[in-house]
Amino acid sequence: MKKIQSILNTRIGFMTFLILCLWLKTITAYYVDFSLGLENLLQHFFAVVNPFATIVLLMSLALYINRAKLSYLVMGIIYLADSLFIYSNVLYYRQFSDFISFGSITGVSKVAKGLGTTTMGMIQPRDAIYLIDFILIIILFASHFIKIDKHPFRKLNAVATTCIGLMLFSADLAGSEANRPQLLGRTFDHSYIVKYLGINSFLPYDSIRSLQNDQVRSNATETEIDDVLAYNKENYAAPNPVYFGKANGKNIIIIHLESFEQFLINFKLPNGEEVTPFLNSLYGDKNTISFDNFYHEVGTGRTSDAETMLESGLFGLPSGTSFFTKLGTENTFQGAPAILAQKKGYTSAVFHGNTGGFWSRNIVYKNLGYNYFFDQSYYDHENPDTQSLNTYGIKDKILFSEGVKYLEQMQQPFYVKFLTVTNHESYQFSDEDNGDFQSTDNPDSKVNQYFKTAHYLDKSVEEFFNYLKATGLDKNSMIVLYGDHYGLGNGQDSKDRKPASVLFGKTPETWTKFDTTQMQRVPFMIHMDGLKGGINHTYGGEIDVLPTLLHLAGINTDQYVQMGTDLFSKQHSQLVAFRNKDFVTPNYTVYRDGDTAQVYSNKTGEEIDMRDNPELLTKVDNWEKRVDLKLKTSDNVNNKNLLRFYTPLGFIPVNPTNYSYQNQVQQMEKLRDSLGDKSTSLYSQNGNKSTTDLYTTDSVQLQDDRTPIDSWSYLNKK
Repeated sequence: MKKIQSILNTRIGFMTFLILCLWLKTITAYYVDFSLGLENLLQHFFAVVNPFATIVLLMSLALYINRAKLSYLVMGIIYLADSLFIYSNVLYYRQFSDFISFGSITGVSKVAKGLGTTTMGMIQPRDAIYLIDFILIIILFASHFIKIDKHPFRKLNAVATTCIGLMLFSADLAGSEANRPQLLGRTFDHSYIVKYLGINSFLPYDSIRSLQNDQVRSNATETEIDDVLAYNKENYAAPNPVYFGKANGKNIIIIHLESFEQFLINFKLPNGEEVTPFLNSLYGDKNTISFDNFYHEVGTGRTSDAETMLESGLFGLPSGTSFFTKLGTENTFQGAPAILAQKKGYTSAVFHGNTGGFWSRNIVYKNLGYNYFFDQSYYDHENPDTQSLNTYGIKDKILFSEGVKYLEQMQQPFYVKFLTVTNHESYQFSDEDNGDFQSTDNPDSKVNQYFKTAHYLDKSVEEFFNYLKATGLDKNSMIVLYGDHYGLGNGQDSKDRKPASVLFGKTPETWTKFDTTQMQRVPFMIHMDGLKGGINHTYGGEIDVLPTLLHLAGINTDQYVQMGTDLFSKQHSQLVAFRNKDFVTPNYTVYRDGDTAQVYSNKTGEEIDMRDNPELLTKVDNWEKRVDLKLKTSDNVNNKNLLRFYTPLGFIPVNPTNYSYQNQVQQMEKLRDSLGDKSTSLYSQNGNKSTTDLYTTDSVQLQDDRTPIDSWSYLNKK
């Protein structure tokens, strides 16, 4: 013990102790909280050793200070800063399945209010492990077991320590490049940087990439749009005359089903109870076209990526999200709200239960051309007894039931989107909200909670549909429902596979990449009175939604830059590209890792030996080129803001200053009064009386304190 004490009482010894503590903390995050996709012994080796290089480099800075107390103070500041950085990444990863990036830091002021509530929801009891070291260090100093070494420290030794850090990093980088060629140049997954070079290396890497992208953006020229337009023309799919204009003049209502996966449709619990009985009935309704081979194509931006594809027809970014970067807040868009407004006279709105600044939605929606945005401040949630809020915002039953107060005031036809949140990971929920519904006794609590929140979402949608039917809106509306992204894990680490594997009778070890892709299926349903329904087996993804909806509305998309194609078109491409460059065709599922590809048969789920199949190898190579070109074209449009150089014939670029999300109730009332007898709002059609009394809900939060249903003046006080 005395020998250990004597070592710790030297400056280099104490620094080594801090390095080991930070290393243990980092390794804990790697294996407990991050999903790095560690697939072999060598990758585990890189993950275990990579923290040392940057930690030694950072800590060596304190050794250049002669004054002992100041040197120890700097070591402490570096230690505290890196500890906070590691834990911040843990919380951020739980929320976004990604690491803190340059864009997330520079955009934090735009989402800070929304992040506060959600971040608190991410803290878990086991996080105490990230604080133990601080308690230990305080005890060691308080008991005088460790004392400040006042002896001068040679500059040569400080330089040597820095050199050791540089050598470790160089060795790590060389070994990583050997195992993963072009690691820094071709990486499309942040986890590769972290598992090879470390969490401390990721932020500088991402910052450099972001600055390079800014330079590319500023240097973009008008001629670069030509390649995009050529791609657009070559890949355009003409509308199917059977469906073109089928929804002409009808309201378009989008219901964004948070974290809702396809397997939930018609899924029954061991007791025979359906998890989502209403959505099951809607899925098979005679007026609903349901797609059973529809995939989410989001990257690390998840929900915001799904919105990006829905609204703009472009993919999200290879990493991070465009919503709180310049790409979302400054880019030129040809968005669905603006197109529908200019071509067919639609008014538009988004209903969302989180704060307006979360993901910079209050800025991005203006760039897309949304007339209204009803965020958390517009719903009854201030009574502490109602427990209306969960981690990500207003509960879904309240979102719909309170949202109709504003929906009924909108001029028809309208294009509206309801963003649900209750089914968001980590599926925090109170059993009293679900009545008599009983979940499973699955050994994984995440699975049980997922069923509970999915059932609640199902009931919320049913209540909203009942309102549409009671008011007659269902006869004049096309309702579109889609799942935005995965719910029970989408990674390749065994801990990330566990919830899904347990549910389907597998183990994390027998769960394959093919199984993971099957979990990327999400529902896509189009419900409209008089629509000849049925199950459509066409392969497609979220990038195909916008051209499909516009064609149904009677708007040809040939002039607009969109990466997807109409799902009903006979020319629709059934090559479904994922954001990480993997892809699916009607017969094969292909995974790419560098220059190699694993191909699975969709029919059997088994991997195909490509060595004896040159014909398929040629097809895969062709598909890879098409996927790369599709994603590259989308990324060029986004990163270089190329749509500023192109305006479709008859389209007027959106001026975001024309939109204000303040005093929206007064805006709607003023418009209604100015139109007089020509007002097409549901409120006007109902004799200037509210229809909210037709909305019935079993929400426990709204049983005793419902907003007065006939009082538009109450809302006007906002």
